Formats: sequence, C-alpha cells, structure tokens
Amino acid sequence: MKPTDTSNPEYYHKVVDCQYACPAHTPVPEYIRKIAEEKYTEAYMINWESNVFPGVLGRTCDRPCEPACRRGRVEEEPVAICRLKRVAADNKGDVKALMPHAPFPSNGKKIALIGGGPASLTVARDLAPLGYEIHLFDEQIAGGGMMRSQIPAFRLPEEVLNEEVNYILDLGIHTQFMHYVDSLKGVLEQDYDAVFVGTGAPRGRDLPKLPGRQETDANIHIGIEWLASVAFEHTKKIGKKVIVLGGGNTAMDCCRTSRRLGGESVKVVVRSPFKDMKASPWEKEDAQHEDIDIFDNHVPLSFEVENGKLIGMKFQKVDAVYDDKGKRRLIPTGEPDVFIEADEVLIAIGQENSFPWIERDIGLEFNEWEMPTVDKVTFQSTNPRVFFGGDAAFGPENVITAVAHGHQAAVSMHLFCEQRDLTKRPAPFTKLFSTKMGIHEWSYDSPVTVDQRFVVPQAEKSLTLVDRKKEVELGFNLPTGFKEAQRCLNCDVQTEFTEDRCIECDACMDVCPTSCITFTGNEPEEDQLRAKLLVPATNKSQDILVSDTLKTGRVMVKDEDVCLHCGLCAERCPTSAWDMQQYFYSVTKAGSI
Repeated sequence: MKPTDTSNPEYYHKVVDCQYACPAHTPVPEYIRKIAEEKYTEAYMINWESNVFPGVLGRTCDRPCEPACRRGRVEEEPVAICRLKRVAADNKGDVKALMPHAPFPSNGKKIALIGGGPASLTVARDLAPLGYEIHLFDEQIAGGGMMRSQIPAFRLPEEVLNEEVNYILDLGIHTQFMHYVDSLKGVLEQDYDAVFVGTGAPRGRDLPKLPGRQETDANIHIGIEWLASVAFEHTKKIGKKVIVLGGGNTAMDCCRTSRRLGGESVKVVVRSPFKDMKASPWEKEDAQHEDIDIFDNHVPLSFEVENGKLIGMKFQKVDAVYDDKGKRRLIPTGEPDVFIEADEVLIAIGQENSFPWIERDIGLEFNEWEMPTVDKVTFQSTNPRVFFGGDAAFGPENVITAVAHGHQAAVSMHLFCEQRDLTKRPAPFTKLFSTKMGIHEWSYDSPVTVDQRFVVPQAEKSLTLVDRKKEVELGFNLPTGFKEAQRCLNCDVQTEFTEDRCIECDACMDVCPTSCITFTGNEPEEDQLRAKLLVPATNKSQDILVSDTLKTGRVMVKDEDVCLHCGLCAERCPTSAWDMQQYFYSVTKAGSI
C-alpha cells in the first residue's frame, strides 16, 4: 500500500469520529476540554460558531455524534456529548460581546429567507455580518420554526429558544412574522439577489382511507399540527384515553404532552418492533418513565365508532420478518384483532413537504415526489436564484442537519451573489500542532479514565406531569459535568509519525494498550495488510495509518479504529518519532471566503 496522505484534511477529520458524524462538524473534543477547564464561555462560542444553537441542541439534538464516540468502543456508553453542550450553554455567562455587532457595512445585496427555522436562521447568522440586507418571512409569531412549534416546552424552555434566536435576529435581520408567503414568483419579482427556502416539512401524514376516519374527525388530530396548537396555547386539554399512532420522536412528544394535558391512559401504538422505532432510545425511555405504554407490532385497522362517537381503534397483530438483506416484512400472526379504547387519537406517522405556494412555471423543477430538484452540495435549485435547506431540501431530518444545510447554502449564496463558481468551494480551515509541553507532559489530559457515563438528573414526575412548561431534564451540575468531560478520549489529538526518526525498536508496540501499532512487511492490497496486523483491523469504516518504507523495509501500520489517543507511544518513543498533535478542523463558512 502507498503511505497514508495525512495532509488530506479529511483523513484526521475522519479519525475524530464524533466531529465527523456531526452534520455541522462541531469540534466536539475541543469544547469538551474547555468545559473540563471551566471555560464555559469559550466552550459555548466554539459551539455557536458551528451549530448556532448550543442551548437548544444541548437539550434536543438527535446526537449523531454519540453512536460514533470512541468511548463507546471501550465501555458500554459514549460520552454524554449533547448534555455537555448544555453545560456550556447553561454556564456561559455574557456572550453577546463576543458575537458580531450590527449594523454592518452594506454590500448592496438583499436576501429573502422564507421560513424562520434553524436553516434560515443559520443563513442569516452567516450572511448578515458580510453586509447583506436580510428579510425573513415566517407565518409564526416569532422565529424558530419547528423548534418553537414542535418541540414541547418541557424539553426546550421558551426562554432558551428565544435567547438563541434573538442572538441572530439582533444582527439586523428584517423580520416579517405572521406573514405567510403565498407566491414564490411574487418574491422573485422583488429586488432580492437570492432567495432561501427553509419552510421545513409542514404537513403531517394522515390515514384518510382507514374506516371511521371521517366520522370521528373531531377527535383525531395530526401530531405536528396538534403540537403547534399546544405550543401557541390554542389547545389546553385532551381526553383521558389517548392513542398516539407512530414510533418517531414526534410521537414521543405527542404522548408526553398528552400526559400533561389531562391524558390519564396514554398509549403509543406502532407498526414496527420496539427496536425498529425511529424515536431516539432516550425519548422512548422518558415516555415509559411517564407511565406511557408502547404497543409494538400493531397495524391500525379502523377507528371504531359508536353512536357517532370515537370509542377507540382496532389493530391487527403482526410479526416482523427480515430477509437476507435486512428488509422487513410485517406478517399477520393470526391472533384476534386488538381493540384499544380512546377518546382522542393523535396521528404521528411521519411528515411530508408541501409547496403549494411555489409556482411550477418559474424554472424550478420538482421530482416525482413533488420535491424540488436541489443540488446536494450547493443547495441551489434549478432556478439559480433559489436555494433550499433543512427539511425543505430533502425531506424531514433534524435541527443539526438543518444548521449544516444553512452553513453550506450561505456559502453558495455568497458565491452566487459575487458571480463566482458555486462548485469551487473553499477547503475547510485546518490546523495541526504539537501538544507536547515536556518529555512526559501534554497540554491535554491524556490518562484514560474508567468512569461510567453519568446520569443526568430529572425533575420529579409529580411536578412535570402537571405543568407542560416544567423542564424535565435538569442538566449536569458543574462537578458532574467536569467528570463527564473527563471521559472524552481527546480523539482530535492525533498520533503523528515521522519515519526518518524511527529506529524500529518496537517500544511503541509494546506499550500500546490496544495493540493498534504493528511493524510489518507491506502488502499490495489493504485487506491483506489489515489481516496481518498484531490485532487484525476488521472495521473498514475507519482507515489505517500506513507509513512510508522504513530502513528495514517494513512499514508502520496503526489501526485508527481502536487507538485511544493516550499518548503512551509518544512518551515511550526514544527518538520522538511519535508526537501527539492536535488537529483542529472547521468547516468553511461564508465569512471565510
């Protein structure tokens, strides 16, 4: 094999598994170290630069970083990355002085943002300091989009959302709330240089053909619409017996909100097996903790009506059968149908995009699913002036993905307004620097702690179930936050190897606690080289580090998958062929162009 090209910015980026898995590529180990140093303001600002909403995401993120966390390879549970983000947010102090301050010198360009959710707000955050005049349109009473209408206050307090939304609006954004845009053509006929569509996936799926659906319409609600109605205090109560259809996070929010609005018997019914439910594991745990039963493998058959009134639903029991490729089929068990009583039913079986306000004669193409044709790199539509992001671009995702879309769309819109090639995108900012302070001392905490993941405290159920605005999770206190931060393995501190210093004494092999280093003869194929290592490198999703040919003709090979970044190899090496060097990676923002 050829030597690994560590100058490629994506090589070490991939080794920082948590950051690589984050759609916005937040420098996770960097801000966790700041928390351990009690530098909460700096930790918050590192987050704000990347994910824009640290306080929101510290409570509600889908946490794609945590399954990727390297700690999960040596212990059962990963670092509580999301909850540490909240530690920074809750203890940040006054950060306003560290943010850009309006007004900014004008560049003469105007941007329209349709929708006030996380994608649009990210675009505004990135473009306002560059001198763009930004107009934001949203039909809600305030900014935040689905963060405001679909995330219950017991998970995301309104004051936290308002604070972080206002950080952006205070950059001089021209807001037009309570304004529904009914024509994209009308917007394009105005003097905007570019338009960003971040309207989310606002339509909840229904079951219109299920028997009894029309007769019981008054007692059946679409989940996301019902949550919005609760958030804006149009709905303040629900029946005592509630069925929630669906297995995603929206269904969990619906059932938990129902408990707070008077639902005494709340049941979640889902077609899939429990393990296949789309809801995050912690969302399911929280629902069950609040005495909500989850019935899996139940397919809805009908809404049952008696004397013109909804009395419940009938379900068919099924088993899940998987083929060799993992594709699932639901097979009826043959057991009698199941009847579940209900006064009201919430349907939370998915969301769809809806663009009735976009004309089909403005050069903007739609595919067979009525989704706009959007470039996955530039987020530009087939109408060059129109860009999409968040759920409006490719369908329902989550807040952190919408933020990532917003950053990239802002880059594209800036290039477009400057009449530059959108495909020639600047490389990310990277920096690699030694962390050595002395012969056996590093500027980061290198020992690998053996602490198990710490449990975040919750408010008493007797308090939270009677107040829908009472936040359930209380967050880590500072001592616990410190201990949880110490569980981070500092995966951004890389083992940098210099071939011409190596004397091939194999001391690094001897001291390595995971046997991830091997000196061996090279092989022409990667699979062959992986198989002959001291411990075969079987996880091909992570690369192996291969050196140039050494004096003996061997090569050094390190399995990046199991390295703990403990620094023992660099401490033991008598010639400093190994060094621990921190790798900082920041995705290019519009302001970096």
